[in-house]
Parts: sequence; C-alpha cells; structure tokens
Amino acid sequence: MRIYVAYLATDGGADAVAMGVRLARTLSAALDIGMVLPPDVQAPLPSGEVGQALSEQAGRWLAEARDSVPDDVDVETHLAVSESAAEGILAEAERVGAAAIVVGGSGGGLVGGHTLGSVVNELVHSSPLPLVLSPRGLRRSKVERVREITCALGRRAGAPHLFDTAIRAAERSGCPLRVVSLIALDHASTGTAPDDQVIAEATAHAQASFDSARDRLSANTDVSWTIVSGPTVEDAVNKLDWHDGDLIMVGSSRLAVQRRLFLGSTAAKMLRVLQVPMVIVPRAS
Repeated sequence: MRIYVAYLATDGGADAVAMGVRLARTLSAALDIGMVLPPDVQAPLPSGEVGQALSEQAGRWLAEARDSVPDDVDVETHLAVSESAAEGILAEAERVGAAAIVVGGSGGGLVGGHTLGSVVNELVHSSPLPLVLSPRGLRRSKVERVREITCALGRRAGAPHLFDTAIRAAERSGCPLRVVSLIALDHASTGTAPDDQVIAEATAHAQASFDSARDRLSANTDVSWTIVSGPTVEDAVNKLDWHDGDLIMVGSSRLAVQRRLFLGSTAAKMLRVLQVPMVIVPRAS
C-alpha cells in the first residue's frame, strides 16, 4: 500500500506530510511526497533561467520534506508537470499506485480546523481515490499512529461502500472502529416522521451496522456504535468525544458520479467544527 501526499512548502504541506506519516505507520504503507509544477517553469524565460531555478527550488523543498519523514517510514519524492495542479496530483497518485491522497489546509475557506484552497476544492469534487484532509496544526502533534477510526454512517446509497472501507481500514490497522449516526433534528423534523421515530429508525440501523461489523472483524478489533442528535449537524458532531490521533471517515455526496468525490452538505458542516483529519471516500463503481 502507498499513500500520496500532495505537497507544498507551507505549514499546510507540513501538516499533510505529518498526516501521511501517521497513516503510513498505521497501515504499514509506504509514502510518496509529490509536487506539481506548471509547464512554464520548466523552460528558461527570456529574462533568464527563472524556470530552471524554480524547478531546482522545488527539488530542494521535496528533499526537505523527505528529510522530515522518520526513518521507520519508506518514502519517495516526485516532481511532476501539469497544466492543472489537481489533475497533476490525481495523475501522480494513480501512477504510483496510491490508495489515498493526503492534502493539507491552505489558509482560506472553511472555519474551524480545516481550510480548503482552490486545488483541494477541485480534488474534493473530482478524486477517484479517498481524500484525506489534514487539519491545521497537525504537524505539531506527537501522536504517531491513528488512535481510533470513526465512520459517520448514514442510510444513503453510498453507505455500504463507506462501511466496507472503514472495516478494511480497521482490520488492517488494528484500530478501534466507532460507527456513528448523526441526526440533525432541525432537518429531521421537516419530514413526515417525528423526531422520536427518526431516532428509533437510526438506532435500528446503527444496531444492524454494529452487528455486521462485529461479525466481519477479527476478535482483536474493537467496534462500537453510537447515535448523537442535536439541533444541527455541528451540534451533533460536537457531542462526540474526540482525541488527538482520531480520524473520521465520511462518504461522498449522492451528487457524485461513480468513483468520484463530491463533498456533501453534511460533511461540509462537520469540517466547520472538527479538529481531526477527515477521510472522504468516493462512491463505488
């Protein structure tokens, strides 16, 4: 297994490398750190060899990123060229056979622990691979491995694939798996069913998910389930206990085409308040 880190020589890039290292250790994976440059920096400009200088500088940045990776993690660096940064990242991740792409914040976009720049926004709405969003400041954490995987499970079309992905991650890593149903009562109350019926249906669904996970996981892997409700998604997710080293897995929106991501409104609301990494899983083919 390989993890591709889309790198920039910024604090957000350092956060992404730190998250990549954490995932590589957790999943016994190798790490690829890559930068994508536009074509016009590859050729000397009339005023001088500015393009060559930028390429050389990018190489130095990648070397510094590589040097920041601990010796117990296998790492390679890559410099690519593409008209589109997002397309270049996706092409490089596919070329190296990555199982997921890790990105960091870039100062702008959503409030809270996560920020989405323009390139990350493109990836969030186009990647065929799971996309790992590293929150700001993760580079300062001393946690070496993922502590617990939380799977935010709903009842829409992509839920079974998300659940399968979370189970595989828990099984490979040995991390505890927490299955969570989030209920925003302001949204639920607009339907035909009263809140108590919505909660009862969510409870039954969560119990079935728990039973399924328990039957499929080894005896050495812990799985739990919980239901949290609140006036909004943000209120509900804030009722959960979160620790340094946790991550949350969510499914792509129902608006996504097959094998592509699309950040749904529920996941976007979670990003506003969460300080832990989020893994967005694309729809199955």
